Amino acid sequence: MVESKPTLEEWRQLYQAAIRMKEVAPWEWMTETDIFGVQNPETGQMGFVSIMGMLGEHMALAVYLGAEGLYSFWNFQEMVESSPTVAPEMLFELPHLQASFEDRAQLSREDRAVIKQLGLKFRGAQAWPMFRSYRPGFWPWYLEAGEARFLTCVLEQAIEVALRFKEDPALLEPSDDESYLVRVPHNGRGVVWEDQIVQVPPPEPEPISIPMDIAALEAVKRLPHTRNTFEMDLFILPTPIGEKKDERPYLPYILLTTDADSGMILGHDLLKPDPDLKAMWGLIPVTVVYQFARVGRLPRQINVRSPLISELLQLLTPELGFKIKSKSVLRSLDQAKESLWEWLGGLFSAP
Repeated sequence: MVESKPTLEEWRQLYQAAIRMKEVAPWEWMTETDIFGVQNPETGQMGFVSIMGMLGEHMALAVYLGAEGLYSFWNFQEMVESSPTVAPEMLFELPHLQASFEDRAQLSREDRAVIKQLGLKFRGAQAWPMFRSYRPGFWPWYLEAGEARFLTCVLEQAIEVALRFKEDPALLEPSDDESYLVRVPHNGRGVVWEDQIVQVPPPEPEPISIPMDIAALEAVKRLPHTRNTFEMDLFILPTPIGEKKDERPYLPYILLTTDADSGMILGHDLLKPDPDLKAMWGLIPVTVVYQFARVGRLPRQINVRSPLISELLQLLTPELGFKIKSKSVLRSLDQAKESLWEWLGGLFSAP
């Protein structure tokens, strides 16, 4: 599907809002967990704003889309606090739009072309606005027209909220864990924005469809059981694969299985988020069955660190008789992952 690109005037308004944001520099007094909402005037969807840059490393505004984006953000924050080894690539799974301020070298040819068309000039480190759209399972990509218009609104409202928050830090203190200040538009003579306190409950989890190759499962059930422990994890290969020019590239995932004692790689399968992440997750049980078929034996136990992998493997335990243990550290798998990373590094190129 061909996505509509922003017009030059839409780009102009977006850059003007970003330049104003950089001048205000709200990251000097706000942290990324000072969250508030902005409702999209066109769609009614709420986006939840996080301002980054207090440490001076990455000055940016992110707007997480809907309740899914909001709670994905909070889950990611909890994971970072509990485990400093959380892969930064997991940010690719959070649906959001981002406006950041980068060095010139980090901008693409397309970014620089828009800046040139607008007649804008930027100098120095972390001075160049860059805008990206993040969709779970895909590489950060250029904004569509509707995304550009919404991000412009978000930047404008973020400046308004940030300046008020500087004077009144209680502005964003929630009455409970599910209440948020949201800037809501009203159409009259132009768009008028007002504050509302909105309850945003966690989204209900959507069911995952689990296809299975019954013949392969029956064959694997007859394999010998061993006393071996396997380690298993799913992770992103952060190298985009673009199948068609000008279309958003996807990010492949790897389901990796190793022997916990020997460190031997027992299986590695590339999975594609097609049409989305949930469809890919549904393929994990049958992929595990195929891995076991190639290995030719069944483990006594599988160590995992991902709650998702644990949940999906539970579907196989009644049939295949192995135990599942959650562990924060998978030593043999992480060593194999580093080796596999080096080997796979030369197989893919950015679009």
